[in-house]
Amino acid sequence: MIYILEDDDNIRKLVRYALIREGYEVEDFAEPSSFHKAMANKQPELVILDLMLPEEDGLTILSNLRAEEPTRRLPIIILTAKDSEFDKANGLDKGADDYISKPFGIVELMSRVKAVLRRAGWTENNPKGVYEVGQLFVNPDKHIIRVDGEDVYLSYKEYYLLMTLLEADGSVVPREELLSRVWGEYYGESRTLDVHIRKLRKKLGTAGKYIQTIKGIGYKLGVVNE
Repeated sequence: MIYILEDDDNIRKLVRYALIREGYEVEDFAEPSSFHKAMANKQPELVILDLMLPEEDGLTILSNLRAEEPTRRLPIIILTAKDSEFDKANGLDKGADDYISKPFGIVELMSRVKAVLRRAGWTENNPKGVYEVGQLFVNPDKHIIRVDGEDVYLSYKEYYLLMTLLEADGSVVPREELLSRVWGEYYGESRTLDVHIRKLRKKLGTAGKYIQTIKGIGYKLGVVNE
């Protein structure tokens, strides 16, 4: 289920139609109050959120959603006419998974939606699949990461780095792709990736060795034969 919170009727209907055509279940809302009521009853797999809304500012909604995270992290895409670099950085810093400026193309929107859902562990053939690699166990639906049966707690970026590598199923993920998928368009220096990889390896303990550096290309995740 995907929730759309957008007060522009034409845009909301366009996005809803495009998502339904791709096979997604969709509920759309023109005002925050009805969105909050729906959230209280059922959490979706993804939220597409406008920033300039009646009743309540979109960034406030984003911040509140992040402050009240349930057992798994809710993917959120900002869809807004605010397109300055500052606005993008501000939205991403507050916890958005991606930021799409209006006007936008439907093909681009669908691509971004699929990418965010993949990072959250959703695949068309195996929604919310459970991953087991050696001593590592990951259940994206419940946001559970365990190594040797012990819970591991990751930051947002560390979690999505891990998910991106898991989804590659042992294939090498280029540095540029990791940066783009995990940080979006605004990611700054590429050293950011190396720093987060080091932190992720450390937190994974004995399973940290599964993240392998492929010099000059990127990273991959898989059991290391010793």
